Amino acid sequence: MNGFEQQIRYFANYLRLERSLSRNTISSYSSDLKLFASYLLQHGKNSFADVGADDVEEYLTERYNNKLSKRSQSRIISSLKTFYKFLKLEFPKLSGGDSDSVGPMDKIEPPKLSRSLPQVLSVEDVEAILGAVDMSKSEGARNRAILEMLYSCGLRVSELIGLRLSDLFFKEQFIRVIGKGNKQRLIPVGEYAINAVNNYIPQRWEVLQQARSKGVSGGKLGKSKRFEKIAEAEDILFLNRRGGKLTREMIFHIVREAAMRAEIKKEIHPHTFRHSFATHLVENGADLRAVQDMLGHQSILTTEIYTHVSSQQWMKNILEHHPQR
Repeated sequence: MNGFEQQIRYFANYLRLERSLSRNTISSYSSDLKLFASYLLQHGKNSFADVGADDVEEYLTERYNNKLSKRSQSRIISSLKTFYKFLKLEFPKLSGGDSDSVGPMDKIEPPKLSRSLPQVLSVEDVEAILGAVDMSKSEGARNRAILEMLYSCGLRVSELIGLRLSDLFFKEQFIRVIGKGNKQRLIPVGEYAINAVNNYIPQRWEVLQQARSKGVSGGKLGKSKRFEKIAEAEDILFLNRRGGKLTREMIFHIVREAAMRAEIKKEIHPHTFRHSFATHLVENGADLRAVQDMLGHQSILTTEIYTHVSSQQWMKNILEHHPQR
């Protein structure tokens, strides 16, 4: 599978360097291609150049039979189309087809996606979750600050865990965020979130100091490696117990634990706070363009979904309170 692996690695570098896609997107595309390459090997294909439209259709049919959602199906097709466009650009002989072709993906169309509305918390739900954080635990102040920042600023998980002390401009009441495609944006931050972060900062310094002490005293890593890892997290805002950067999985755990303690029955994940942030802004009359800028959406069409969420909530409220419902 060396030939496949090499081309997939070239593709990943192209997505990172030329397209500036996020690490998660690159990982997803690469994973899709590795599964496709495994399928090709099992069916006697040793090169992406050996692939025809029939091969792709048979592969997709096999994947669809595993009851993939339409969104997952669409992403697989997007991965393959993007890859064959890359091959045409970098390795024309391997891509297949004429100069206007993207090879075997020419006539493959993704399934039509229904635009599902995101799960949104009420203001009361948000307050209940924030209030449910166990502040008696050593990480209580940190977890409360994390939740406050998710809701106050509508951050993606990757943006939250990458947030640095040098990105905080609390005196001016805004933060700097590095979003998708390495694009920078400035977001206003409210007093509740500022107070929660300021309350956490002393604990953060204690964790970092303990990590430095352990780095000097020993451990499995070599001394230079230990100091290197500590130095990497020196400016990171939210740290784990070992003084390192938090993972996405840890943020999911923090959110779900707080929701469970608050006895919220909805399916909650970190992005729910982002959806709720945007919906509550729209409900309270915020300009859609301003919400777009704060969320870091490239297209206003992506942001417009929150007007539908807002309308749906409004209609539900009317129907629930109408005397002849």
